[in-house]
Amino acid sequence: MRRLVSSGSPLEPEIGFSRAVRVGNVIAVAGTAPISATGATHGVGDVYEQTRRCLEIIIAALEGAGAGPQHVIRTRVMLTDIAGWREAARAHGEVFGVVRPACTFVQVSGFIDPDWLVELEADAVVD
Repeated sequence: MRRLVSSGSPLEPEIGFSRAVRVGNVIAVAGTAPISATGATHGVGDVYEQTRRCLEIIIAALEGAGAGPQHVIRTRVMLTDIAGWREAARAHGEVFGVVRPACTFVQVSGFIDPDWLVELEADAVVD
């Protein structure tokens, strides 16, 4: 059984993706940008605030798929400037400090919106 979870992003139908997909007990959360409820970039210029917002969206997607942060087994943190990794790590640690999923930080050349400094992905397994 395949279950699709939407965040309501206008990019989902345009690109043809879901915020998260659950198949059986496995959940994949797509690259998640720091988009506010109004559609604007949250925390412009602030890696920590942008990472927090990405994590809020990811947690909501996990909940929509019947899971929570405790089910996350892997995260990927993509930054436009790797020098900001500690700020992203601080926000990541606030959510996953006890869970401690496998995690990768990488620098990328950019995102769809130049104000986005970070995007995150997550994979989860519901036991």
